[in-house]
Amino acid sequence: MGQPVRDYLLTLCVTAAVTFLLTGPVRKFAIAVGAMPAIRARDVHREPTPRLGGIAMFGGLCAGLIVADHLFNLQGVFELSNEPRALLSGAALIWLIGVLDDKFEIDALIKLGGQMIAAAVMVIQGLTILWLPIPGVGTVALTQWQGTLLTVALVVITINAVNFVDGLDGLAAGMVCIASAAFFLYAYRLWMGYGIEAAAPATLFAAILMGMCLGFMPHNMHPARIFMGDSGSMLIGLVLAAGAISITGQVDPDLMQIFEGSERGATHAMLPVFIPLVLPLTIIAIPAADLVLAIVRRTWNGQSPFAADRGHLHHRLLEIGHSHSRAVLIMYFWSALIAFGAVGYSVHSASSWIVFVIIGASAVGLVLLLMPRFTPRAPHWANRFVPPRYRHRGAEPEPESAPSSSYGEKPAPVASGAQQGASDASMGEEAVERAPVAVGVSGVNGATAIGARSRFPDRRSIDSSR
Repeated sequence: MGQPVRDYLLTLCVTAAVTFLLTGPVRKFAIAVGAMPAIRARDVHREPTPRLGGIAMFGGLCAGLIVADHLFNLQGVFELSNEPRALLSGAALIWLIGVLDDKFEIDALIKLGGQMIAAAVMVIQGLTILWLPIPGVGTVALTQWQGTLLTVALVVITINAVNFVDGLDGLAAGMVCIASAAFFLYAYRLWMGYGIEAAAPATLFAAILMGMCLGFMPHNMHPARIFMGDSGSMLIGLVLAAGAISITGQVDPDLMQIFEGSERGATHAMLPVFIPLVLPLTIIAIPAADLVLAIVRRTWNGQSPFAADRGHLHHRLLEIGHSHSRAVLIMYFWSALIAFGAVGYSVHSASSWIVFVIIGASAVGLVLLLMPRFTPRAPHWANRFVPPRYRHRGAEPEPESAPSSSYGEKPAPVASGAQQGASDASMGEEAVERAPVAVGVSGVNGATAIGARSRFPDRRSIDSSR
């Protein structure tokens, strides 16, 4: 079997293209069926926005699997393993539960039961953890019940971690895309570097997951035209968990003894991303940390762990003064640092320079967290090519019909209403406060298929109500 890089790239591109093309019609369908709830107190968007983006993502998943099944270098994944079929079965079930929740708001315990059933469906078809590599001990075989319980626990944790972090435009899709990219590099190294064909399904799952996220993100970036909803967040969480289970429970560390010298050495070399109990903390550390903090916070306040609130990490970033886009980029940064840092350490665990790089990048991230009000300014010669928020103050060209006005000053009385609106738009995200728009009003981004999108996020405090 040759190097299937081009086949993976083709599968990723087809998945992304199908997801991207389906998202537009799905958005109109969501508006038509009313899958566009009113703005809640914990939401940060200002306009009613349709959900059900998971429908397009599921279409991309199916397209990616179909294309991969017809590619020469990837046919063996379907011929030698039942894992792709197990993934599709579990994904279809969790996707259906998510679609119903996006439309009818299913109870949290019912969703939890559906997640466990979807995990059990994958276990029945062979996608389960068979053994664990324990440092200092070696490979420990698991009984059927132990493997089933551990598999179900990993699926539920990963799904809810991704679901909890889905609170800002483009946040969940971007973080999962970063995690799947790091996971793809690790799984591909096991397959091509060590010749372990059992890692091929996980590599395929990671490539398809990247395509699903990349195809949906153009519609979901701030200001979002559509949300993925639970049908999308639970789906990508399950696909990410399926890849982790496949590469953890199906790849035998004994196969790496020829490269590492001993089973114990192989176990240590694969430790950073190989133990499933540690995997959610390395590949999706930010969503997992948010999940744990949310459960502790809600339990401490006497609430249900599944009760929604505005205390997530992304809400805190907005509260301390970061803009919507900057908060998302900061979360991207930390996800990439932890995911790729873990993968890099797994490749060169004996190299100390990796630790220093991670420490340096963490210091840069902390500096970014402490500068929420900093807005970079472009050079004067670049003012014509950058958005208004990044231009130097007072650098706007003087209009012909009326005297120019600088930021923060009232426009001249002779200015027209259109000029006043243009001046307000140029003030950026930090200067304008808009009231929420009711569902059904003409021109609302979610209520109609046309109309301008608001660029001004909510800046209310976490404890405030709307």
